[in-house]
Amino acid sequence: MKRFSLVEFSVEHPKLVVVLSVIVTLIFMTQFPKMKTDTNPKNMLPATSDVRVWNDEVDGTFGLYEDMIVVGVKNESGIVNTETLNKIKKITDEIMKVKGVASRDVNSFPTITNVTAEKGTLRVAPLMTDTPKNEGELKAFRKDLFDNPLFLNRIISKDGKTTAIYVPLEKGANGKEIADKIREILKKEKGDEKYYVAGDPVSRDTFGAEMFKLMAIFAPIAGMVMLFVRYLMFKDLFLSVTLMMDAMMSIVWSMGLLIALGFPIHIMSSMAPVFLMAIATDSMHIFNEFYFRYKEKGNKKVAIIETMHAVGRPVRYTALATAAGFGVLLFMSIIPVKVFGGLVAFGTVALRILSFSFIPAMFMFVKESHLDRASQGEDITAGSGSKLLRALAGAGTHKAGTTVVIGLILFVISIIGISKIVVNNNMVEWFKENNEVRVADREINKALGGTSLGYVVAISESNDEYIKTPEAMRYIEGLQRHIEKLHVVGKTFSVADYVKRINRVLHDDDPKYDTVPDTKEAVGQYLFLFSMSAKPSDLDNVVDPSFKRANIWVQLKTWDAGAMEEVIKAADEYKKQNPLPLKLKPAGIAYFNLIWNHEVLWDMVKGFVLALIVVFVILVFNFRSFKWAAVSYVPLVFTIFLIYGVIGFSGKRFDMPISVLSCLSLGMAVDFAIHFVSRLKQRLAESQEPLADALLWTAARPGKGIMRNAVLFAAAFSVMMLAPLTPYITVGAFIVSMMLLSAIMTIVYLPALIVLMRGWLFKGGVK
Repeated sequence: MKRFSLVEFSVEHPKLVVVLSVIVTLIFMTQFPKMKTDTNPKNMLPATSDVRVWNDEVDGTFGLYEDMIVVGVKNESGIVNTETLNKIKKITDEIMKVKGVASRDVNSFPTITNVTAEKGTLRVAPLMTDTPKNEGELKAFRKDLFDNPLFLNRIISKDGKTTAIYVPLEKGANGKEIADKIREILKKEKGDEKYYVAGDPVSRDTFGAEMFKLMAIFAPIAGMVMLFVRYLMFKDLFLSVTLMMDAMMSIVWSMGLLIALGFPIHIMSSMAPVFLMAIATDSMHIFNEFYFRYKEKGNKKVAIIETMHAVGRPVRYTALATAAGFGVLLFMSIIPVKVFGGLVAFGTVALRILSFSFIPAMFMFVKESHLDRASQGEDITAGSGSKLLRALAGAGTHKAGTTVVIGLILFVISIIGISKIVVNNNMVEWFKENNEVRVADREINKALGGTSLGYVVAISESNDEYIKTPEAMRYIEGLQRHIEKLHVVGKTFSVADYVKRINRVLHDDDPKYDTVPDTKEAVGQYLFLFSMSAKPSDLDNVVDPSFKRANIWVQLKTWDAGAMEEVIKAADEYKKQNPLPLKLKPAGIAYFNLIWNHEVLWDMVKGFVLALIVVFVILVFNFRSFKWAAVSYVPLVFTIFLIYGVIGFSGKRFDMPISVLSCLSLGMAVDFAIHFVSRLKQRLAESQEPLADALLWTAARPGKGIMRNAVLFAAAFSVMMLAPLTPYITVGAFIVSMMLLSAIMTIVYLPALIVLMRGWLFKGGVK
């Protein structure tokens, strides 16, 4: 009984195959209206993860908000003047009306609590109940503002030119939408002031919105560029569109399945279409070989079947290697990483099914006259492209020793570069230098305590109200001073600051009383008096009702994940030097970002290493030889090391975009080697010609498909380097470099290795 062949069935029933492909695509497309998006990095970790559970507990204990926007107001002539202060009051009032803003806890000149004393009686009231109208009132306001250490670097810069309005958001509020409404309020104000809107929800939600917008813009542009380049290569618009349809169908199938399964489109999964467009270019090998075969046979059906017979095995194994490379991410612990890996793996399998069905079927609709014209340039001896590839392969083949030595030198240099790579994530840096989000963050961080917020929670190990004791208060104060020595820390404050402030103002503002009082009773009395008049959140934010936990606010001048790591190390160091029955635990968005950085990025690194192992095993099965697998593995390893070496020397951090792209580099770089070695071994088995001649033939014929594949995709995704978001620039530069470098390594370096190792590879059977 004859074995079923999908290719032959597709050639015999092209209309049926095309109709079925379109129907399946339409079925998946019906899921698109159900699409949901999720741009919050917090959801990269499960709700049950330790860091999310702990942060939720801290937020609940201290009445904290998950998200905070910081509005900066700068006046080079100074903030303390009637006109600017009027604007700040007006802006604050307008911001408090914005839906999604936790208005009761907005902190600004008109709302922030000021602690003073009148005739020995504690006075707790907003700093600016009315705008100062004359020089006397301005002078008094200036004194209240600059004499209170709680305000310095928090809501007023030391030079008096910048102030901040802290805007907490209700749970579930969209940071970009609220930031845009705040910007509308700010635009109404005229004058010398400059305004800045920053904070984690601003950068996070703005990036999410821009990301989806750019995907909608650049994916079609990249597709059009690919279509144009394909047309230049094959001179047939119909077949160029066919290859485009192959990619589009796989994207629709994959995204449709994702949506049908109820998963939202996250930051990572939104990149899947880009990856699938890259992987789809592997079909170029089918087109490349088909034109050669058609020129030789002159029969369309025979050319299709022979083409798929020649390239079918390498196409299947490249798909398997790529799918496995992404599929291993299913075994990682982070759900969006799993979803991303499974999504691209499914899309890769879908692409290969279409390669053996839809593409052969579409070939049957092409007119022979078009094929005759397009195939004229497919000559490995006369064609200019083939001549160039023969020359490149000749350099590796005839000067194998020199080529390998140069490669090893570059490899060693790359290792040095890799050793310089820093694993770190900073979403603010995903915007260009001149982007308003990044400018705002930079300006506020330069002038004030910082836009990134972390906490260090001091937990009493005893059952009494230990936090009220003078030794606990002094311990917290000492920890603050120790943490503030870090260059990444701009400001800290805690319950100890309130206690010191109250102690001072109740002693006629005498600086020598700017200390923690000597008795637990005095501390308790001060805090009781304070709580009678202050906003509930003032005390709640820094100490719990049982006085077993105190919360130290730490403002950081950078969103680098490593900044909070420095704070944690400093806290641990302080605890060792100053033993006390207090346990110190970090929390807050800065701490979350640190854990997210470690867990998500290192999950990707672990997945990448596992994928390297799996891909090597697949190579062994494909070539049925450990030796050939090892040699074919070299272009992959060299490409990865060279690119990451450049990243290390350039100072670019190993962040989320880079970690995601590492999987793509693995899949694409090994594909070229599989095609080259598979076709070389086929040629040697069929022709019995010398190894050098077979290598040159492989470079000129299947190598042309490799180079076309690389050039096609590099050309298409070079447009991403014009994007306003740096991850897209990174994606563009990375893909262009990876595709061209891996193609060159395959055409030049692989022949050199095969020549040098021919005795081991062929056991003396091929000269």
